[in-house]
Amino acid sequence: MPIKDSYCRVVVIGAGFSGLSCACHLAKAGYKVTLLEKNDQTGGRARAYSEKGFTWDMGPSWYWMPDVFEHFFSAFQKKASDYYELDRLDPSYRVKFKEDVWDIPASMDEIEKLFESVEEGSSKKLRKFLKQAKFKYDVGVKKLVYKPSRSLTEFIDLKLLIGLLKMDVFTSIAKHVRKHFKDERLIQLMEFPILFLGATASNTPALYTLMNYSDVVLGTWYPKGGMHSVVKGMTELATELGVEIKLNQNVNSFSFDDKKITSVKTDMDQFEADVVVAGADYHHIDQSILPQEFQNYSKSYWQSRTLAPSSLLFYLGIDKELPNLQHHTLFFDEDFTVHASEIYETPQWPSKPLLYVSATSKTDKTVAPEGKENLVVLIPVAPDIEDTEEIREKYFQLIMDKLEAFIGENIRDHILVKRSYAHNDFISDYNSFKGNAYGLANTLKQTAILKPSLKNKKLKNLYYTGQLTVPGPGVPPSLISGEVVAKEIAKDF
Repeated sequence: MPIKDSYCRVVVIGAGFSGLSCACHLAKAGYKVTLLEKNDQTGGRARAYSEKGFTWDMGPSWYWMPDVFEHFFSAFQKKASDYYELDRLDPSYRVKFKEDVWDIPASMDEIEKLFESVEEGSSKKLRKFLKQAKFKYDVGVKKLVYKPSRSLTEFIDLKLLIGLLKMDVFTSIAKHVRKHFKDERLIQLMEFPILFLGATASNTPALYTLMNYSDVVLGTWYPKGGMHSVVKGMTELATELGVEIKLNQNVNSFSFDDKKITSVKTDMDQFEADVVVAGADYHHIDQSILPQEFQNYSKSYWQSRTLAPSSLLFYLGIDKELPNLQHHTLFFDEDFTVHASEIYETPQWPSKPLLYVSATSKTDKTVAPEGKENLVVLIPVAPDIEDTEEIREKYFQLIMDKLEAFIGENIRDHILVKRSYAHNDFISDYNSFKGNAYGLANTLKQTAILKPSLKNKKLKNLYYTGQLTVPGPGVPPSLISGEVVAKEIAKDF
């Protein structure tokens, strides 16, 4: 972006990945940027929680698409390694199926051997599948997700249109995966990123198999200290660039002059603004902060959106080391279809939940006292369902039954720290729409220009960034979202 000569004040609301990204890009371009964060630390959903010598990432724990992080830092003549130490995990993760356990190797040769041992001929099919996924990744990430999606004319590009025809936009992931693989475990392996981040595989365009390329080929990485190390790095960069970061600033209203916001009001202060970027929950800003005359969308519009899951999480500090767990362990010992249906089609607490366990202490000795483990246990669940302590405790006991059976040891009697987190907390901490954890589901009807617009249609100087607008949910898309919005502001102001 060109450096601005004019003095232009931008207030960015929310210091999650998208807000930090946007603030950095705008500050580099010469804008005077103030970043307001509701909570007592930067990071949004990627905050850290520490107690009794343990540290947990409260939200994102998978570092995928490392090229997107490097792209972000390179815009400031920096590298990720200037701010945090990065290691590729091997195995990438462990999967517990009903009858067996797989460690997914980092080596492509080893992955092919694993596939071939399960289903004859599948290694060749995997190469073909990943070749197609690479094409989708190259076109999708480099040509699609960096577009602001404000007009259809953005997509009038012959190479892009030809590329879209080859990207299986109108075929579901479920159908596409089953063209290549028959074994149910291989199918689950290919579909799992969608269950945790999107919609059912049958309702998600096969375009999103680009995530499989990221998983299998680009690999699973770990920033030492946890994902919050990335937040710390971005916060340090923002400060270096001159961004003024204000914590504990809960935005409650705006002042207006004609069709422009003139100031942002918090519970504690007021900030004059020429431009405002909402990196807070889009629905909250649109429906709760803006007066009706300036709202981008109606209540019925928001109610018709398909949300990605919420999560029930437990942060556990264990007073001993636990066998059989890897840094990432996925439990696919129950029916994918049933759990997915209970998230997306008949929203309810899952009858036989799948779960994910993060144990960063397996890789990083700085996040737990010596000889102890820090666990984050996550069950993806439907948004907008009842959340009570009784329900949480019921699922905690179910989780403990499953984990103790898997590792062959007692865990309950060795818990030093236990904290739960679900819908009510997402709403309280982030004003999250229906208590969702990830944003909008990646359905065809919620892709690109069909997502909520990054620009308010009724106000000249209000923009949106983050998981409820383009390009979508996940950490890399949030980084991209901040950059895309910053570039749009540079065009308009």
